[in-house]
Amino acid sequence: MFLGEFVHAVDQAGRLTIPAKFRDELAGGLVITRGLDRCLAIYPLDEWQKLADQVSALPITNRQARAFRRLVFANGSDLTPDKNGRILIPPRLREFIDLDGDVVITGLNTYVELWHPDDWNQERDRVESDEGSLEAWSSLGI
Repeated sequence: MFLGEFVHAVDQAGRLTIPAKFRDELAGGLVITRGLDRCLAIYPLDEWQKLADQVSALPITNRQARAFRRLVFANGSDLTPDKNGRILIPPRLREFIDLDGDVVITGLNTYVELWHPDDWNQERDRVESDEGSLEAWSSLGI
């Protein structure tokens, strides 16, 4: 289970040290790809397989389904953390979120998101604003 918010630095080589709290669940391998918002998503292999199965089941005859497959799979990279709990984020993904220096790492139960600090602050403000009110969330059935 991934919970919490952490700020870590990405070094000059593009390596990120995974928070100690998350390392055991990611030690066997992970997949990093573009998130659905302006972030990156990190999935442990078992969660990645669930997502991959769902995306692969989408009809290839549907243009939106093909585009979503491209978004998820073409941008994906399978990684294994080194003995220090670091991963090398591919340049293409670092560029996508303008990652240079600090990164906000957020645990979302079954996966992790990486955010540029400015983008994370905007997203957090949006969620905590009226748009993120209980009335808006009531449509989720929770």
